[in-house]
Amino acid sequence: MKKLALALMLASLLAPASTRAQNAYITNRNSSTVSVIDTTTDAVIATIPVGLGPFGVAVSPDGSKAYVTNPPSNTVSVIDTATNTLNATIPVGIPQICGLSCPQTAVAVSPDGGKVYVTNGFLANTVSVIDTATNTVSTTIPVGSPLGVAVTPDGSKVYVADSFFASTVSVIDTATNTVSARITTGAGPFGVAVSPDGSKVYVTNQLNSTVSVIDTATNTVSATIPIESFFFAFPAGVAVTPDGTKVYIANSGSFPSTVSVIDTATNTVSTTVPVGLGPIGVAVKPDGSKVYVASESANTVSVIDTATNTVTATIPVGNSPDAFGMFIQPPAPRFAGVPGSNNCQGTSVSALATKFGGLDAAAAALGFSNVKALQDAIQVFCAG
Repeated sequence: MKKLALALMLASLLAPASTRAQNAYITNRNSSTVSVIDTTTDAVIATIPVGLGPFGVAVSPDGSKAYVTNPPSNTVSVIDTATNTLNATIPVGIPQICGLSCPQTAVAVSPDGGKVYVTNGFLANTVSVIDTATNTVSTTIPVGSPLGVAVTPDGSKVYVADSFFASTVSVIDTATNTVSARITTGAGPFGVAVSPDGSKVYVTNQLNSTVSVIDTATNTVSATIPIESFFFAFPAGVAVTPDGTKVYIANSGSFPSTVSVIDTATNTVSTTVPVGLGPIGVAVKPDGSKVYVASESANTVSVIDTATNTVTATIPVGNSPDAFGMFIQPPAPRFAGVPGSNNCQGTSVSALATKFGGLDAAAAALGFSNVKALQDAIQVFCAG
């Protein structure tokens, strides 16, 4: 009987929970704000002032923080998602006087939440590595002219699009914080996304309207997918569904504006979805049911139903929304205890320690930066 109870606890450990909304964090470049969308109701629930000209955005794996790049400010804004307030501002890159015309920058978070990787554009030609425990830059890595960035699920590699001047993708070894490989792609690589199993990297190439598919085992391009459009497509943002079967591409130059849907089994475009004018950022809801597309020229976010590949909602946001990156919160983890019960925390901790062989291993496996962050999440869960 005890074995059955333990098995049930462990089976429920990572089940979805409803204790936290899965919000989308949309950067509004010309408003210098972030709009927060509740993905359950598809309504804006908060607007957060950040640095000047925000462009890139990434939510931490535990959902507690949203990191926003502000190119003209040479900073990263850190948003506390529990309160939707600004928590910290971190200097990155080099000083530059260019206003809203500054080179675009992007951001990605390591799977354990301990590191944040920020591309500093073609003036700095570097990637800043932020230690999230101290909110300071721990190292700076020379690369090409960086823009899009993504981290592999095991945290061992970071893929960086070397933008317009190099037509390559730099591969950073996170153990040494050095570039271990450079991969030739199509012209003007822009957005980068890694498949959930870590085997593929998808790179949008703006200057020849293609998507390069990189095999991460060999760091070579295994396929090149054309993105057709009445006008030049200029593919920008890219996102992969949780099951890895589809890739959504925001075509920033297409008219009428569209999102291309790639079938990963055939590496072909299976359908095209009309969206708001000037789509840039795209992200998939963690359950795979919806895709959110930020349309810079329409000042809206389009919501695509992935079952039908049709737009089901159009949400007004700030001025020039870009939301370039993984901008949707993951679901809150469900732990083994019963919320509201006296032994909820103890039961949850015991089950985690049993399943993962200790809390340190549990925190790393579940995407928490440290044991305290995991314990805080358990406390929130148990409070109901």
